[in-house]
Amino acid sequence: MNLPSQSSRREMLAAAGALPFTATATHAGAAQNPPRAARVYRIGVISASINGRAQRTNGHTWHFAQYFHPEVNMPAIRRHLDPGSVRMFERYLRSPRYTFDQLPFPDTRITHVYANPADGLTNYIEAFPGVRIARTLAELVENVDAVWLGDASGQGNDHFDLIAPALRRGLPVFCDKPIGGTVAQTRRILDLAREHRAPLMSSSLFRHEFGMEQALRIRDAGEAGPLQFVLASMAGGYSREGWFIYGQHPAWTVVTLCGPAVEAVSMYAREATAHALVTYRDRMPAEIWYGRPDIGSQYCHTSVHFTRQVYQFTPAIEGDFWYGHHYEMFRMAHAFREMIRTRREPVPHEEILAVTAIIHAGARSLANHGRLVPLTEVMPRQK
Repeated sequence: MNLPSQSSRREMLAAAGALPFTATATHAGAAQNPPRAARVYRIGVISASINGRAQRTNGHTWHFAQYFHPEVNMPAIRRHLDPGSVRMFERYLRSPRYTFDQLPFPDTRITHVYANPADGLTNYIEAFPGVRIARTLAELVENVDAVWLGDASGQGNDHFDLIAPALRRGLPVFCDKPIGGTVAQTRRILDLAREHRAPLMSSSLFRHEFGMEQALRIRDAGEAGPLQFVLASMAGGYSREGWFIYGQHPAWTVVTLCGPAVEAVSMYAREATAHALVTYRDRMPAEIWYGRPDIGSQYCHTSVHFTRQVYQFTPAIEGDFWYGHHYEMFRMAHAFREMIRTRREPVPHEEILAVTAIIHAGARSLANHGRLVPLTEVMPRQK
């Protein structure tokens, strides 16, 4: 699907070509030598399709999942990825200066990768030595301890079929957003995970920003007073098609800070900008501003209003967007790794379902001239 009005991370990474390159490019785990783990968890990576078309350089399997593999073939990365992504690998993802004293993880390894169609997988196994291409989903799930499904810009309409075999085996699964193309599809995935006691995680990177972690610390400590209001802003031009994919990010911001008990959504859009009011029965509403024109270089911006303080943050750490982007990807991977080890889900199912419902209630509101649409209108009835 082509969304010309929404800048992809890959395009943003390409723009990073102007960044000065100072770190030494290394082949594979030379960043540091982690201690040998007593057990190594085998990770199976699945790349979702976009309406049946392969994502040959799916950033959510190349960039996000690479944290689980100790080795990277940098010459292959340079051959197969765009210049901005190459610099991201060289300067941050595989730089010995940016390991957070935890990378590479000593107890994980990607062993298998699957996609249908399988275009580009030969490039993937060249870039990540030792990974094998699984011919079927059954072959993948029989040979791994956990599954990571990555989807850079798809609609989620193939996610159930791709992860159902792993869930039925009770394997820990990460399922990228949008976890399901509809609210009913999302609930179907959640129900299957519960039925087979399979730990399931779905999330947006916005949930794992350093600023988000700090905002949650401030909220939970009560040091700035009660939470009053959240404004979750995202850059890039709004489009109806993009709302179902990229609107997930600010919706995750709202639900992470304010909780999943959303009552209704009212949405208005004009040209390349959209506003959504997210209301609660027992607290002040939150606001989503998608296509905010003044934050293009920041990607997103969040204002968290407490009674005694307004805390604002972007993905950047000390003004460095790419360092912050590396951090949020690492933290999401770390959360999944902890789920594999403990089988405790880091994201409540209620939050996952609420995010999908916000997106679809917003779309229905827009089609009804901004009517306040209760989430109960888009929630499927329980059988």
